Amino acid sequence: MKTLLKVILFTGIFLLFSGWGFHAHRQINRLAVFTLPPEMIGFYKANLQYISEAAVNADRRRFAVVEEAPRHYIDIDHYGDSAVYKMPRFWNDAVEKFGEDTLKAYGILPWHLYTMYFRLRDAFMVKDPSRILSLSADIGHYIADAHVPLHTTENYNGQLTGQEGIHAFWESRIPELFSTEYDYFVGKATYLENAQIAVWEAIVQSHREVDSVLSIEKRLSEQFGEQKYSFETKGKQTVRVYSYEFSKAYAEALNGMIERQMRLAIKMLGDFWFTAWVDAGQPDLKSLINYKPTEAELEQRRKELEAWKQQRIKTREHESGTTP
Repeated sequence: MKTLLKVILFTGIFLLFSGWGFHAHRQINRLAVFTLPPEMIGFYKANLQYISEAAVNADRRRFAVVEEAPRHYIDIDHYGDSAVYKMPRFWNDAVEKFGEDTLKAYGILPWHLYTMYFRLRDAFMVKDPSRILSLSADIGHYIADAHVPLHTTENYNGQLTGQEGIHAFWESRIPELFSTEYDYFVGKATYLENAQIAVWEAIVQSHREVDSVLSIEKRLSEQFGEQKYSFETKGKQTVRVYSYEFSKAYAEALNGMIERQMRLAIKMLGDFWFTAWVDAGQPDLKSLINYKPTEAELEQRRKELEAWKQQRIKTREHESGTTP
């Protein structure tokens, strides 16, 4: 029931806004490409339009695939005070402690991202360009979601504090108005020693911002009163939106939070792609720019990959746990 309610909520957000929001997701995916080293950037730049446009595919799946929604969030505060620091970092440990049904009910975002890392690594290893691109785009979406504070709390739309609508306000309305002013230079992608721990560090950092996201909006709402909202024409419809003045005051009070979160997401996404490529043995991506392998070739590569996995003397313990 909880997952269904979230699907309904996000469907409403999806319909009202075209922008973490679509705009921000596409920006994060596109800009992450420019963090990559020369050995990778040619392949990704050649597919820049796909990487950008496919950034929202995971959102579209939420309305067709029931198990998709929990992959976008984790209601970490459901598990108690300081849970964000105490939660088991690896899937098998979390299942043992809380059970799979509970985890799915309150979101599996950080664990699912780790599964996606292994899938991308394997796609690099078999040199499957289509799968590399689709997984890269999806990983970008989930990493962006991990940097939205409201994706880490049960009060994900302010519904517990009388602040309904704050989710789309934070992740869509503010970037829609002000993201052209952001500084997106984040430097070059670097190797992650432990991708799963890196994801959890992002969750911890995002969750620390939840109180500010909510308390600042509540304070400003009391100050602005009815001037909190205005009406704008979108297409052929006139819709009620958070007013420009209220949005600007909120963005300024957040002191650059949304820009910082977008920058962190861009950098982590580049790091994720780079790490998966390095761990796959740094395959030659230039050869894939115009190459489409046959299904028979891919099947042979998959068999070779599985044989390689079976021959490994010891698998790292945390690699054995996967999420849906």
